[in-house]
Formats: sequence, C-alpha cells, structure tokens
Amino acid sequence: MRSISSYRHDLFKLDSPYGFYFQWRWMTSSKRVQDRSRKKRIHDLEIATEKHKVISKILYLFELLKQEPENIITIRNLNQHRHQINLPKPHKVSDFIQKSPKLFELYKDQRGIVWCGMTDEAEELLKEEKQIIEKNSDKTAEYVTRMLMMSVDKRLRLDKIAHFRRDLGLPVDFRKYWVNSYPDLFRVIQPLKPCDDAEYLELVSWKPHWAITELEKMKLNMDELKGNVHVPGTLCLEFPLKFPATYKKIYRYGGKIEHFQKTEYLSPYADARGLKAGSLEFDKRAVAVMHELLSFTTEKRLVTDYLTHFRREFSMPQKLMRLLLKHFGIFYVSERGKRFSVFLNQAYNGSILFEKYQHPLVVWREKVLHLVGYRGKKKPIMSFEDISELEDKFSFGSDSEDEHIKLEDERSDTLDGFENTLISDGPELELESVHLDYQKSG
Repeated sequence: MRSISSYRHDLFKLDSPYGFYFQWRWMTSSKRVQDRSRKKRIHDLEIATEKHKVISKILYLFELLKQEPENIITIRNLNQHRHQINLPKPHKVSDFIQKSPKLFELYKDQRGIVWCGMTDEAEELLKEEKQIIEKNSDKTAEYVTRMLMMSVDKRLRLDKIAHFRRDLGLPVDFRKYWVNSYPDLFRVIQPLKPCDDAEYLELVSWKPHWAITELEKMKLNMDELKGNVHVPGTLCLEFPLKFPATYKKIYRYGGKIEHFQKTEYLSPYADARGLKAGSLEFDKRAVAVMHELLSFTTEKRLVTDYLTHFRREFSMPQKLMRLLLKHFGIFYVSERGKRFSVFLNQAYNGSILFEKYQHPLVVWREKVLHLVGYRGKKKPIMSFEDISELEDKFSFGSDSEDEHIKLEDERSDTLDGFENTLISDGPELELESVHLDYQKSG
C-alpha cells in the first residue's frame, strides 16, 4: 500500500452550492540523478573521473601561464581564477602548485611577492602537445565537420563548440586561426547580425564518405561502404554493451534491452525532423548521436552539461540525462564534481582506455599526470637574490597570499588515495528505477 504522501490533492472552485471538493492525483515518483547513479557506480570509471579533474586543473594553469607575456603570474592573480581552476576554499592555489614541483616553480621577488612559472620540463611538454594537436588537426577537422553534418541546420555556434575544445583536441586559439584553415569544409558566419553578433560555424560541403557512423565502421564491411556513394538512412545496429557483474539482474526484465537493440533507427546523419519525440526510434537515434559524439572525443568522455547544450541542434530529448542513465550498458554517468561526466563504456578497460581508442593527447596527458604530486622534498621558494644570477626571464608585480605559503618537507600525492576516497559499490546494485524506465519505453 502507498502512504498518503504518495498522493497530491488539488483544490478546485466549482460553480455549485457544494463549494469545493478535493481531487486526488497519482504523483509520479522521481529520484535525483545523484541518487540513481550512486546505485550504479563503476569504481574504475570514478577513478578516471578523478584523474580528469586533476589534469583539467593542470591544463588550465598551463594555458593561463602561456597567455602571460613572460609566462609567469602572481599568486594573487591566480587566486582570481580559483573558480575556473575548480579549487574551492579553504584549499590554496599555492598549495596545489607546490604539489607539482616538476611542472611549476614559485619565485619571490625583492618585495616578498611570490610568482608562479613553469619548469623547463613543463615547457617542453607544451611544445609536444602543440605538435600533437597540429599533427592530428586534419582528423579533428573531420570530426567537427561531421558534427555540422549531424546538426539540424548544418551549423553550430562557435561558443558551444568551444566547450568541446579540449575534448576534440582543438588548439587554444582555434576561433582565431584554426577555423579559417579548412575553407573547403566550414566557414564562420554571423547570420543574425546586427541583432546578434554570435558567430556560427557552417558546413560548406557535404562529405558522403564521412556520413558513416563509428558504429557502422565497427559492425559493417567497410570495403563495401567505400565502394558506393553512402546515403545515410535507416540503421538496425546493436550498440556494444558492457555491464559490471553487479548488473546481471537486468537481463531478467522482460527483454527490454534486446528489444531496444533490435529496433531500427535513423542514422545521426539523416534528417530526423520527422521523428516523434519520445518514441523508441527517436530515443535510439539520440543514443546513436551521443555514441557518435563520444567517439569523436579524445577520452571518450564528455561533460553532460555540454551535451545538453546541443539538444536542439542534434534533435535530442529534453530529458537527456534520463536517457543516459537508462542506457547504462552503453554509457556511464559519473556525478563526481560540480559537473557530471558521461563515458562510453566500450572504450574503457578498467580506468584506462583500450589501446585502440587512445588518442595521442591521452598518452600525453598521462605523461603530465605522472609528474603531478611528485613525492620528495619540496624545494624552498627562491628569493630574488637566489635567482638574480639566472637568466632574466621573469618580471615582478604584487600579491597577497605570499605570507600564507608554508613549505613542507613532504606532501601527499595529488593522485594518491583515489581508491580510498571513492564510495565503494555494494555487493548488488539496485536497478528498480532502470527497470521502470524500460517498462515505460516498451
């Protein structure tokens, strides 16, 4: 029996001598995303999420320092970027920097003001990253073009694409130079000017040989596809599923997964404006679009907020998170941090990508992570006198956090203890909410 709290009553005024009456309505039970996904946690992918959070901080600091004229910045100015670095109080930016002495150096000028700069090793790593991005630029241009081909209007706002910059392997200044390097693929336009100065990237020419999904390449004979002019249409392909041992109960639920897998759907590159929102075909196409987008990324992972920004452009459902959680054999949603992340399950072997999915930038980021949280005696902050004989590559200004910086002989490794801090999975995960979703979608 349901308790009285499972119902809601609404009061309505009637034009009758009896005045008012109560109407009882069945109230839909819903759970927060955090509560639902907590029951389906994959420990290894939570570790991958933690690693991503750390490398994101490091990459932001790299980019910030590269924008400075002398590649140095005061700790005071760094504190102004605390939100972007995602380093909440009471954690100090200076403490985080000192955990990576192989990447960052702190210097104190004559006035006691502390500046942060990069080590020679970090600068060499950035040169290597630039070379990797340039070498893979053509492939990145292909992925951006294919995103435009999937979109309803064959154009996307540049500021939305910017959210995917690191995920796609785009250079920092891609809006200024890179977008103009492929005039045969796309161009920058301002269609709403003067009402709106927003810039859009518009498809210049349709590439039939690129209108083939990564799933088609995996499942079908590519030699046959190459021999014909490919026209995207209806597909009937099964998505790779990957469940942990604790998910085995899902197979008892009426063959809903099997039914979904065998359902036909429109290719992400086909016009989907005629599909009815909420239908099984509409949902499966949305899953295919998300599968394709995740396949384009370097880490086969995206922040879910960025996906939701493209709901209209890619004809995806309003309740996108619900769809991601429902198809947890294809995707995994981690709610750690301020923003949720979604992973493509098939690409991961534990907490790392299978070798065939590893982008050169992923390998590069792993090299950077190995230098984070270096264990050893911390170097003291060099004073102006200590560095006066070194090459004159730093200039000085003002600061505020300097007197609070304390040097310690040992600090804990930034990446150390991930597994201890993660909430462990239970012996058997609860799947009732997912089962209900499958019942409704039948």
